[in-house]
Amino acid sequence: MSQKKRFLLRLDLELYEVLEKWSADELRSVNAQIEYLLTEAARKRGRWKENKAKKNTNRQKKDTQMQEESDH
Repeated sequence: MSQKKRFLLRLDLELYEVLEKWSADELRSVNAQIEYLLTEAARKRGRWKENKAKKNTNRQKKDTQMQEESDH
């Protein structure tokens, strides 16, 4: 299992409520939803290293499929 860095994140209450609803819709915790969104943003902008991305390929494919299904 990979190590995780812990840190405090302060969010606007309204933004947190949006993330809370969104994560519930996708059956994730708020923490997992934030990590997913940040990972996707980094990947789309070419800042996510390929070796790390390969470890998460199956998870990302599943998440992308779920997102596409919910968008339609």
